[in-house]
Amino acid sequence: MTHYKRVLLKLSGEVLAGQYPFGIDYNVAEQIADTIAAIQDLGVEVACVIGGGNIFRGSTAGKYGFERTPADNIGILATCINGLALHQVLLSMDRKARVMSARNFDGIIEPFNWMQAKLYLTKGVTMIFVGGTGNPYFTTDSAAALRACEVGADVMIKATKYGGVYDKDPAEHKDAKMYDQITTTEVLEKDLRFMDASAIALCRDNSIPIQVCNVFERETLLEIIKSGKGGTLVRGG
Repeated sequence: MTHYKRVLLKLSGEVLAGQYPFGIDYNVAEQIADTIAAIQDLGVEVACVIGGGNIFRGSTAGKYGFERTPADNIGILATCINGLALHQVLLSMDRKARVMSARNFDGIIEPFNWMQAKLYLTKGVTMIFVGGTGNPYFTTDSAAALRACEVGADVMIKATKYGGVYDKDPAEHKDAKMYDQITTTEVLEKDLRFMDASAIALCRDNSIPIQVCNVFERETLLEIIKSGKGGTLVRGG
């Protein structure tokens, strides 16, 4: 028995870059795919939402003179590249996987359909959701929260390069302390920016807990799946 039966795994695009400043480190992609396979081997249904920051970040393109809408559209395309790459890695491991996009890419990616996605999940297919929400001005964190609600995930796991949620930026402060548990209200009040506020509020309003952990700490991630313990648990309240 596992604590969670269906999970939405939010993967940042930056993680896929690995040792490189941008692009895809295929060794990292294989490592992530292997972790997804290990989760599935526990009998857990897995859906993923992937970012595109390893290729392009729409939120920072303004300093180069980009308008927000086209910049975000480039970011949407970047998530599709990452999703297709992860899909191929999973297939090379003889794992069942499908990619669905919030935007229409005929002949390349299947359009998102929540009923079809849930059916695939029950058949042991890893679902990879790309294209964000399909709209500018929304982050892939918001897309992950939205998809978690739509497919009925038991938890949204934000897998990053950090071990959890900290009281301040651990990249800048060596004395940053990690929370074991924190409520969504406390996160918003303390302005802890590990995830955008709209994504947190959407999970809170739909009673979906958020757990934050290091994507490369495989045993911690598996323990979260099995017992609900590990990283930082962000719960409603």
